[in-house]
Amino acid sequence: MTVSEQQDLPTYTTRQLALRNGQDRAEIWVAYQGQIYDVTRSRLWQRGNHYEHWAGQDLTAELDKDAPHTANVFDNFPVIGRLQ
Repeated sequence: MTVSEQQDLPTYTTRQLALRNGQDRAEIWVAYQGQIYDVTRSRLWQRGNHYEHWAGQDLTAELDKDAPHTANVFDNFPVIGRLQ
């Protein structure tokens, strides 16, 4: 995604992100390094959590610290916004 495309994305607050946790609304979103990803279609996130990680949150600190995979895992999901 180009810088211009990133700037064209809508921005969401952490409060708005928190509502997309798979419990309060049907959408399941997570943030990583300032970008918000829609993981709704992932079978691994269907209940709003993936192992010890919970949707509706910024997962940057958690994933940078102890994820068993690289950040490229997010290449499989659409970027739908930016975190304010």
